[in-house]
Amino acid sequence: MSCMAKKVKIYSTPYCTYCKLAKNFFTKNSVAFTEVDVSEDEKELNSMVKKSGQMGVPVIEIDDKVIVGYNEAKIKKLLGLK
Repeated sequence: MSCMAKKVKIYSTPYCTYCKLAKNFFTKNSVAFTEVDVSEDEKELNSMVKKSGQMGVPVIEIDDKVIVGYNEAKIKKLLGLK
């Protein structure tokens, strides 16, 4: 399965440096993603905390796997990128 077929969602805030790094990484690698601004959406914030156990961002969901923080190696592995 290519990374294009994977469902990628990032929970972020506008002022988060690591969120920006993750979004730049996805864009640079042509990975489609859905961005959720948890500073504006309490329902999504609660969903993120429930999934990750964390209040901090970014929280990245790739299919059913959750990554807390910006971990490029783990993201690449889950997306099947070199």
